[in-house]
Amino acid sequence: MRRPVSHIPLAVLVAACASTGASYKSGVAPKSFDKPPFYTGADVPNVGRVGHLPIRYQRGAEQGAQFEPKAATGSPAAALVADMNAFLDSIAASARLSPASAEVGSAPDVHFGCEPAMIGGDCLGDGDENANHHLELSVGRPSQDWIGWLGTTLDSTSHDHALLITMELGQYWPRQKGLSLGKEVRLGSDYTVGVPWLTSLEHPIAVVQLTGVLVGRDGRAIRIGAEGMLAKRSHILVSALGAQSLVSDEDIERLRTLRRDDLPGQPLVWQVALRNLVSQLTGQVGQS
Repeated sequence: MRRPVSHIPLAVLVAACASTGASYKSGVAPKSFDKPPFYTGADVPNVGRVGHLPIRYQRGAEQGAQFEPKAATGSPAAALVADMNAFLDSIAASARLSPASAEVGSAPDVHFGCEPAMIGGDCLGDGDENANHHLELSVGRPSQDWIGWLGTTLDSTSHDHALLITMELGQYWPRQKGLSLGKEVRLGSDYTVGVPWLTSLEHPIAVVQLTGVLVGRDGRAIRIGAEGMLAKRSHILVSALGAQSLVSDEDIERLRTLRRDDLPGQPLVWQVALRNLVSQLTGQVGQS
């Protein structure tokens, strides 16, 4: 059983909200979703003079860093991120920033997925069929030294905004597919994938996703969003036991060539997700 959290001192909560990485005063308030598109903040700004930092792969606590796909040079994740950066440069919706100094401090961190439980790191409502299984989108406030570094970087350019995109893992809730027995995971803008009908609706599914934030010179977020790309389907027996299959290096390698059969020309899944994310955050469509 989960422990109640009402005994946590108010001072502890206030301190947590005031720390770097908290969503308080980040520029965009958290928002909950039941279905895509997964974006919040200012309306699509259609801003010019946007610079982007290279897309990065962020390993985190979704599976435990020791169980997540490798990030080292030569790994599928590193290769996919390199593909993404080349594509981001090619669509020309923003210009690559070339900082004169190494990045310092903590960048704004976008989180999207199931709402984490206060204690234990699991998803809130995991195993509870009556829980409100929504997804939460939020962004953590960057550190002051990172804000200073960004300002210096933008000072040497003609850009007023910066776009930060991260590939990372998340956990999404599966949903019933209409009135049928089928089940699905709503990954992002006009993109849903089916999962085995015996998949439990009470437990989340691991997802590979892109998260992004458009920030101003002051480091405050203007608009944030997420696009899921691949859902790790659990074996029927694994799902029945309430367990979750983990995303592997092989899954990331498969994502590099995975295509959207539902779209004309069958474009790559990650290219569609990246283009949608950039367009939704900046209002710039870029080149085809």
